[in-house]
Amino acid sequence: MHMRKCHDHVIARTALLIGCTALVLSLSGPGAQAQPRDVARQTLGAGDGWASEGTGTTGGSTADAQHVYTVTTWEQFRAALKDGGSAPKIIKVKGMIDAVSEGCDAFAAAGYDFQKYLAAYDPAVWGHDKPVSGEQEDLRAASAAAQDKTIKASVPADTTIIGVGKGSGIRGGSLQIKGVDNVIVRNLAFEAPIDCFPQWDPTDDNKTGAWNSEYDGIVVYGSTHVWVDHNTLTDGRYPDSSLPAYFGKTYQQHDGLLDVVRGSDHVTVSWNSFKDHDKTMLIGNSDSATADDTGKLKVTLHHNRFEGIVERAPRVRFGQVDSYNNHFVVTKGQKWGYVYGIGKESRLVAEHNAFTLAQGISPAKILKKWNEAPVTAGSNVVNGKAVDLIAVHNAEIPAEKLQSGAGWTPTLRATVDPAKAVPGIVDARAGAGRVC
Repeated sequence: MHMRKCHDHVIARTALLIGCTALVLSLSGPGAQAQPRDVARQTLGAGDGWASEGTGTTGGSTADAQHVYTVTTWEQFRAALKDGGSAPKIIKVKGMIDAVSEGCDAFAAAGYDFQKYLAAYDPAVWGHDKPVSGEQEDLRAASAAAQDKTIKASVPADTTIIGVGKGSGIRGGSLQIKGVDNVIVRNLAFEAPIDCFPQWDPTDDNKTGAWNSEYDGIVVYGSTHVWVDHNTLTDGRYPDSSLPAYFGKTYQQHDGLLDVVRGSDHVTVSWNSFKDHDKTMLIGNSDSATADDTGKLKVTLHHNRFEGIVERAPRVRFGQVDSYNNHFVVTKGQKWGYVYGIGKESRLVAEHNAFTLAQGISPAKILKKWNEAPVTAGSNVVNGKAVDLIAVHNAEIPAEKLQSGAGWTPTLRATVDPAKAVPGIVDARAGAGRVC
């Protein structure tokens, strides 16, 4: 395992770094100056969203020198996650590391042939009444299993993962924050993993069929106290617009960018850029997850930028979700469904957000009702003007009438900016490369 282990030193600087978030005030008397702080050891501030609740979120801030790593490859990254057992750790990602550097063919099982797969399961041959099975499906599944084993990285408790400077990130990998507590992920550019071997389901989509893919950029599954901050998450080199169609359906190779599911709780998602993706974020992934999710899925989203997003920003089930001071941009000609999905037993509060919609796009579609659940949506602006999102939705889409009033009031909020100021503030500071 070739990893550089290092001590992290605080280096004094005399000038403020504009746009950076790493400076803290050390008040030791009159005239005390701002002192820089090692961002790899920075913790979530008190009162900054649901992840600050209780014990707060400190990640690997207490790691000793032997458990601070700088990695430059995917293999080193996964080795660092495993090294040191349960000791707190800091992993610094330097440059772009690629989980699929050898390409999809490296995962293909002997005998798998996509053209044979298409021929075997063509609806004209197979129909739409039963799931696919047989040799090529078995080989597709074996190929998918090989990819799954390679591109997933399990993140342990008490860990900070942070990009070094600008231009650092992860291509094609899936961070699995599963069944752990106290994790920080910051300053990374994520190119969403592509599923090299999507499965054709002829029975899906009202028996018209659909291609179904796996792998999210970041999955928070059954975990608590997670802070995801100043990252950029996008489809990168493989936008959905570049994907072909087979059997009349898009060969979908992307799942979500960031999902928070299965009993996860106390999560703050701040100052990230989500761009050019379809199914962006689930908070709660199933109506049937009542036992896991009831009373949990408390998530705060603030000062994030969403552009070129089709839907799920986020779609919410069960959780008390606080979404404030985010900027949502819908451009002319892009595919767009909705921003907020109101799902089963959700209690969404969406306040002080800004929406920039291209001409001719109605704000009525910002909210999408999937299940009967109340929502609070006040003090939002659309193209700089105050808009009552619930009122305009109910007026234009009366068949999906929404109830007003989520039944709770968020208290764990960092600075709340006026909605009209949000585009300027968020666009200048959200995303990777802006933590110094």
